[in-house]
Amino acid sequence: MSETVRQQVRNKCADLDIPLVGFAPASRWDEPLFEPWVPESFRPRAIFPETNTVIVIGLPVSLPILDTAPSIWYHELYRTVNAQLDEMGYRIASALTADGWPSVWIPRDGYGSISMLKERPVAFFSHRHAALLAGLGNFGINNALLTPEFGPRVRFASILSAAEIEPDPVLLKSLCIRCRRCVKACPVHALDGGDYPRGLTDKKTCATRSEALSERFISPCGICIKVCPVGEDRKRFGREDMGIYDEENPRFDQYHRAGRHVRSYGGR
Repeated sequence: MSETVRQQVRNKCADLDIPLVGFAPASRWDEPLFEPWVPESFRPRAIFPETNTVIVIGLPVSLPILDTAPSIWYHELYRTVNAQLDEMGYRIASALTADGWPSVWIPRDGYGSISMLKERPVAFFSHRHAALLAGLGNFGINNALLTPEFGPRVRFASILSAAEIEPDPVLLKSLCIRCRRCVKACPVHALDGGDYPRGLTDKKTCATRSEALSERFISPCGICIKVCPVGEDRKRFGREDMGIYDEENPRFDQYHRAGRHVRSYGGR
């Protein structure tokens, strides 16, 4: 039965063009992988007591569009991906419930607004930790969840389900190569460069920048994830040469003309 439900979910994801899906038993939240760990009130069974399995889905953000960030183009991509995740998470949860497995979807964000995030920089559920426990990736020093397929250029949503589904193994080998490009590129110096979880993001500083960009209609920032060398998407888009982010590189202008053009439109 477990394998049948698992395959049904994977088939549903294939029909919805969802490239990343992973499964984690709710019990994994009760076995800390490092400290500090997810507080009890943020764990799946505290939010939905019937949870046996957490299903995590991920959609990528396109690297060439992200390379123009912060811009109206990336702003609209981010909104589109978020809306798709919410709809798909809802549909998967509804389908499982209809099949006799009570399930609920957790939206991709759970903090209300950037101004609220500045006051209390935490969401009511961490999709990053869910993706980690579902075997989709692990943390980099930019505190983002890195995946083999797309590096940190992924947005996630989660489904809490009563179905008992065969889990995926946690990815133990670190994907982060500690190049520190994200640390150096952050325009507000919000990353301290330490390994997760000791390394931290200055969430208030990061949120303050996002708020300023939002007022200009070009949020979010995206710079720390666009300069990350991890991810097969770089090969797919022919952007494996990280020198394209160095202004002295001869190829810099070729890859950043679009960014200059796009940033001159759509925002204040």
